Amino acid sequence: MSKEGKGMEIGRLKELIRARSRASEGLSIEERRKAMDGNANQFPVPAGVTVTKADLGGLAAEWNVPDGTESAPVLLYFHGGGYVQGSSASHRHLTSRLALAANARVLSVDYALAPEAPFPAAVMDGVKAYRWLIASGVQPNEIAFGGDSAGGGLTMAALLAVRDEGLPMPAAAIAISPWTDLTCDTGTYSSRAEADPMIQQAGIKSIAGLYLNGADPRHPLASPNHADLAGLPPLLIHVGNDEVLLDDARDLHQRARSAGVEAEIEEWEDMIHVWHAFYQLLPQGERAIERLGGYLSQRWTAAQRGGAI
Repeated sequence: MSKEGKGMEIGRLKELIRARSRASEGLSIEERRKAMDGNANQFPVPAGVTVTKADLGGLAAEWNVPDGTESAPVLLYFHGGGYVQGSSASHRHLTSRLALAANARVLSVDYALAPEAPFPAAVMDGVKAYRWLIASGVQPNEIAFGGDSAGGGLTMAALLAVRDEGLPMPAAAIAISPWTDLTCDTGTYSSRAEADPMIQQAGIKSIAGLYLNGADPRHPLASPNHADLAGLPPLLIHVGNDEVLLDDARDLHQRARSAGVEAEIEEWEDMIHVWHAFYQLLPQGERAIERLGGYLSQRWTAAQRGGAI
């Protein structure tokens, strides 16, 4: 993608994130959760989107519905946060903006978090949310899965679980800076260590351990990069070229294509982990969200017509 991310703007953002990361060192999980949920106060929801709580049969979630889209397709969204933090509140500014870009409803799921509810609880909640949507009358071809970071990994894992349970596939999926290999041992952990202001290998391995709780990090529902991805719907992956998770995204794309999945990847030069979430500060975030929204709209249209784009 474009190199427009170069310059003081992205540089200043990286400095701010590094300072925030240093300030969070030593915080407990509860303190980290509280801080992340503070995004809801720092980043406002864009105008024209109504936010309401939802109860998916005992599973909490949140609707983000733009004006005039009450019967529009649905993006089933899984937030990031390493499976140990994050919520529909922490990501509300992002999900509401995605709803506008896709002219769709977003259902953001508060799936179970580790260490209280380790693997595979989050995956089962993802399947539960999808079953709830279908039971409520939304057709699979009017649904897409999406998520960022751990939520990107959960997007893929939930799709695999849905496939294995014999449920119909949704129309498409989007994965933003996906964490899809919980071995945390790919080449870009070294080659991008200095460039990435947010994630370091030791820290993310520790978080993976909390989620896995002794499970094999190569289990296909924990690390979809170690799964057979055959039968999954069309997929668009976004990743920044300065991320330590760059190899996760590249490997996911390669494995998906090898399995016959219609997968695309876009590597954004100089961009950082889930830069989309900084769209109110970073023009590249705004453009990336618009790209995802356009992709979803096209996929829903094609699925409803029963044909390919």
